[in-house]
Amino acid sequence: MKKCLVVVDYQNDFVSGSLGFEKAKELDSEIANLIEKYHNNSDDVVFTLDTHYDDYMNTNEGKSLPVPHCIKGTIGHNLYGKVSHSVKESDLLFEKNTFGSDKLFEYLKNNQIHYVNVDNQMLNKMTKENHQGIVFERDEFQYQSLESLYNKNFVVLLDHLEDPHNFGAIIRTCEARGIKNIIIPKDRSVLVTETVMKTSTGALERVNIIMVNNLVNAINKLKDKGFFIYAAEADGTDYRKVNYADKVCLIIGSEGFGVSKLVRKNCDEILSIPMKGKVNSLNASVSAGILLFGIEN
Repeated sequence: MKKCLVVVDYQNDFVSGSLGFEKAKELDSEIANLIEKYHNNSDDVVFTLDTHYDDYMNTNEGKSLPVPHCIKGTIGHNLYGKVSHSVKESDLLFEKNTFGSDKLFEYLKNNQIHYVNVDNQMLNKMTKENHQGIVFERDEFQYQSLESLYNKNFVVLLDHLEDPHNFGAIIRTCEARGIKNIIIPKDRSVLVTETVMKTSTGALERVNIIMVNNLVNAINKLKDKGFFIYAAEADGTDYRKVNYADKVCLIIGSEGFGVSKLVRKNCDEILSIPMKGKVNSLNASVSAGILLFGIEN
């Protein structure tokens, strides 16, 4: 099936201009990388451009949203940052003055790119998120094998984490720390969902998620490859006083039960984060963030 990447309205005014916001800037590199992947695979890349003119304030949209933006001929109308430099002559740009685009619809139809025309009620069921009237289906997420990380020096293992927001936040922190591999169990654990993808703010595209059938077996295989196994728990050694091995596997336990007994039994050392207040525990993603940047190996 022919594939197509549609980059929707990633323009200066929506990123850094009159209707911009800081979080939008964080998407720049990720979108540019995704565009490069599609180009390398000889797939289609299409850009839509919100397009208005000097009379914007006199239009119906201008009266309900009195903020001039994406005026054709201005810098605000142009694509933003790295994305703007990713456009090839073969790519298509569709200008539009509302959310939808008849030209995009005709393009998808005429180029045999699969699409489904449904009502908003169906879109709400499909996404559970703000979709603004259009949904694209992506390929099923591809989990990696344990063997792919044996030559790495830092891996995170999540012991039956349940909250997708925590999972997404940990993925984002791992990517920021330069850690590219996270292990999760196949059963009784949060998997990669649209909420995880959204919470990771693009970091998921640069982090490998390894799914295993049995965590203890995975730990033993990592030990055979020279990894030292650390787990985060409340009764461990102050993480700041530990001399870390060259190859580290950091285990973060579940939100409700922490690190399971059998997993803990197979760890080499237990780490803790000192608490000075009355609260005796931290959110799983917060704990992970402190330890990920606190461990130097």
